Amino acid sequence: MRLESDAFVKEGNDLFEEKKYAEAEVKYKEALVKNPLNKKAVYNLGDAILGQGRMKEAIAQFKSFNKMSDNKMEKAASFHNIGNAFMVEKDYQKAVEAFKNSLRNNPKDEETRYNLALAQKFLKDNPPQDQNKDQNKDQNKDKENEKDQNKENEKDKNEDKKDNKDENKKDEEDKKDEKDKNEDKDKDKKDGEDEEDKDEQNKDNKDNKDNKDQEKQGEPKQQKGKLSPQQMKQLLDAMNNQENKTQKKINAQKAKGQKSNQEKDW
Repeated sequence: MRLESDAFVKEGNDLFEEKKYAEAEVKYKEALVKNPLNKKAVYNLGDAILGQGRMKEAIAQFKSFNKMSDNKMEKAASFHNIGNAFMVEKDYQKAVEAFKNSLRNNPKDEETRYNLALAQKFLKDNPPQDQNKDQNKDQNKDKENEKDQNKENEKDKNEDKKDNKDENKKDEEDKKDEKDKNEDKDKDKKDGEDEEDKDEQNKDNKDNKDNKDQEKQGEPKQQKGKLSPQQMKQLLDAMNNQENKTQKKINAQKAKGQKSNQEKDW
């Protein structure tokens, strides 16, 4: 079976050299029917599919080969082809990864190194759509946040204006209340002074009336806080009479030789 499988591989290789990739594909598949573990048939089938431009199928075929082979040179060649297929698919990120894996297995392969540099340049110039999408999403989010912040700032500004307006209004009302209070105080004070002046005037009028009445009755006019001569004479006479009574009592007690308390009759 192995010999038959190898024979189909040889026929396929001849067709591949003639660039008859579809016919070569048939021969490689016939070889795998005879021996599914024929690594040459697996690898060359990938090449034939790649030559026909079916990149996704070729990538899957080479990945299957990498699972079967432990040979670094074979794995390096397989990863190289995977990288080329991703380049055609314009998936430059995966192409870069494939070429790096190829160089890990064969660091001296200058063609792979060149392809890696080319893939990295294309990746830089053409970042993945998801990355662009994320960047656009972040930019839109930043714009939205900035918009929200502007709205919040505008809201705070309007609230500050309203607060200042209310504060100014309150100050005006306080000033008006203070003015009204002062006017009421001035009015009360004025009314009080007017009332005092009126009372004083009424009192003076009354005193003048009393004085006039006394003058009419023939009595001497009196000053506030002073006694009349007639009242002074009456008070002096009463004091002299009381003093005479007291002196008589003292003299009587001295005559008897007894001590007693003195009591005032007034």
